[in-house]
Amino acid sequence: MKQHLTVTAFLLLVLVPNNMMFGHCDTMNGPVVTAARKALEKGDVNLVLIWVQKADESEIKEAFQKALAVRKLGGEAKALADKYFFETVVRVHRAGEGVGFMGLKADDTEVHPGIEAADQALEKGSVEELVHHATSAVEQGIHRQFVHALEMKKAMNGDVEAGREFVKAYVRFIHYAERVFESAKLLGEHGGGEHIH
Repeated sequence: MKQHLTVTAFLLLVLVPNNMMFGHCDTMNGPVVTAARKALEKGDVNLVLIWVQKADESEIKEAFQKALAVRKLGGEAKALADKYFFETVVRVHRAGEGVGFMGLKADDTEVHPGIEAADQALEKGSVEELVHHATSAVEQGIHRQFVHALEMKKAMNGDVEAGREFVKAYVRFIHYAERVFESAKLLGEHGGGEHIH
């Protein structure tokens, strides 16, 4: 399990730019809503409590009881109760990770390929395909950044504007390499897996 989480965290930290964090725990077919749906269907709140911090359990249990009561009315009331519970669980889950909640997203919301591949690895019980794709993506990223920086360096020829273009390419290349190494070192030391949205 730790190995799967480490690879997922690596994909998020290295392959996804800081300003492009893709969520999937706030989608209607994501793991949090799936767990919340099962909890309602089976009448067992414990099935969803793993997605929230211990300090937030009481809020989830209260919302669960309210949802169960309203669901008995059937029809539209049941659908509204379900949505209320899903939104509550996802909001609390994301708050526990220090992330805001902007509402539930549709089933067909785009999920980052790294997150999707990590979920599939857990479903299959094998991480080999995910490791292969992650390694390939990092290799291609390093190569692409390197080639661009090298081309910009060769094109300078004493021209200040061309030099500035090189500096931009240099900074992107260096920071990409830095993130690869820092992420690998951090996750190797701590086991990783925090802040997976």
